[in-house]
Amino acid sequence: MTRERTLDVVGLLARLVLGGALLVAGGLKVGNPAGSARAVQAYDVLPFDVARYVGYALPYIEVIVGGLLVLGLFTWAMAAVGTALMVVFVIGIAQAWARGLSIDCGCFGGGGQVAPEETKYGREIVRDLAFALCGAWLLWRPRSLASLDRVLLGR
Repeated sequence: MTRERTLDVVGLLARLVLGGALLVAGGLKVGNPAGSARAVQAYDVLPFDVARYVGYALPYIEVIVGGLLVLGLFTWAMAAVGTALMVVFVIGIAQAWARGLSIDCGCFGGGGQVAPEETKYGREIVRDLAFALCGAWLLWRPRSLASLDRVLLGR
């Protein structure tokens, strides 16, 4: 396998991992917008009403960005949004941990208050950093196998 082909495969894997995670996360929340809003409000960072609107919008953003990444359409732009989301998620989880909040991240549905022993902040941060690295790869090299960017846009 040539170096270019190998890099294209890595790009495909990065697209599928980040895009798939966003698709699943958004898909699990899209049917429960009130639950998603409560999960964002539990972080206690944004004003209550702003957090509610963010919670309502976030699942749809995740599904759109994830879907476009899986398809390989507008890869660089979607990688930028996906990476930014992951960085914001890491910051949100880290600040909740630092402030001693006992919440479920709400990353894949759920969210809100949990018992202190039920928090998984360290694992959630590592997971989201891994997703952010997939996005960073695509920002550096958005070309990948089986992408609509190649077919429709010649990239």
